[in-house]
Amino acid sequence: MNDHDHDDIRCERCWSWDPLADERSPDDPPLDVLTSGTVFFDIIFTGLSRLAQPGEELWATGMGSCPGGIANLSTALARLGLRTGLVAGFGDDAYADWMWETLSLQERIDLSSSPRFQNFHSALTVAMTVEGDRAMVTHGHPLPESLERHILSAPQARAAVVDLSGDTSWWRDLATRGTIMFADVGFDETGRWDPAHLDPLQHCHAFTPNAVEAMGYTRTDSPAKAVRKLSELVPFAVVTDGVAGSYAIDQSTGEEAFCPAVAVEAVDATGAGDVFASAIVLGTLAGWPLEERMKFASLCSSLAVQEFGGSLSAPGWGDISDWWTTTKSRADAGDLRAEYVRKDYAFLADIVPKHPVHGVRRAQGTFAGHSDLSAASPPTPTLPVAEKS
Repeated sequence: MNDHDHDDIRCERCWSWDPLADERSPDDPPLDVLTSGTVFFDIIFTGLSRLAQPGEELWATGMGSCPGGIANLSTALARLGLRTGLVAGFGDDAYADWMWETLSLQERIDLSSSPRFQNFHSALTVAMTVEGDRAMVTHGHPLPESLERHILSAPQARAAVVDLSGDTSWWRDLATRGTIMFADVGFDETGRWDPAHLDPLQHCHAFTPNAVEAMGYTRTDSPAKAVRKLSELVPFAVVTDGVAGSYAIDQSTGEEAFCPAVAVEAVDATGAGDVFASAIVLGTLAGWPLEERMKFASLCSSLAVQEFGGSLSAPGWGDISDWWTTTKSRADAGDLRAEYVRKDYAFLADIVPKHPVHGVRRAQGTFAGHSDLSAASPPTPTLPVAEKS
């Protein structure tokens, strides 16, 4: 091996971390997890004291742009080291070019089964954050064709994360192939919460709704009661309740758990649920005990809400390692709270990488040209970081 080869391997090792390396075998499918849905180009304005009135122009103190929609979930999975595939329809505009590069080169997501359509533009969302909440304006069009055939011809995956609110016609086929299905669901704006919407869960291993969704569909008055009802429908039920914590029952292992949320100062909660679900997928594929899966997911989502920008707020292993190192240092210095947290998260000592891992990109203020790419660094668009409020 020459020096150049050695440098390439060292850079690759520092660029990523494979938490499933010890469990992998030559017979594993090429992907760990498959996702599918709509990708949006998100433009996020922050630092607004209020929303603009008709005819008024307000200046925001912060702005960022990043891939949104299903990209939130795909990026969160990939940043945790899972070999992630995304099937989504992309247009042929500049937004689509930028999102394709960001997801495939920067985040190393497999887009080989994602079609690109001529004379079709990207869906776009402008979000304005005011007092911790968001107002959004979105524009887009239905795809020229269904993604079903692209999904069924995608590389095989150990798991798939799917949405009950979308097309479920292909779920049975993936489940029959042995793909483990993790399902989520969106808010029912009709307020009916029809239990029939949960019928496709018969093909799923796990269901991870939030408390409002879970209580709505189960006709219960608490997340704890809801998770027990849902555990009758799927082997693994998880109900998240924001800062109030999360509940889980895994019938396949006989475990039950409640996990308090990790207290942090939240900047933007967009994508936190996707980050939580991604960590649950990783922990399940790795065979971690339920309590560790829940604690890890809670930690990852707490790290995400301290950044803004949806997909690019998802933590990487560098963020997780930094948090663990800081927690241990504070505990060593006599911080009682840190001592308790270190004991609670002691399992991380066997999980986090022992070598430095490159940091991840955050939401960007704009997108750069190819002339700005650096051949000396990992293959990722070098984009200026957005100004934050």
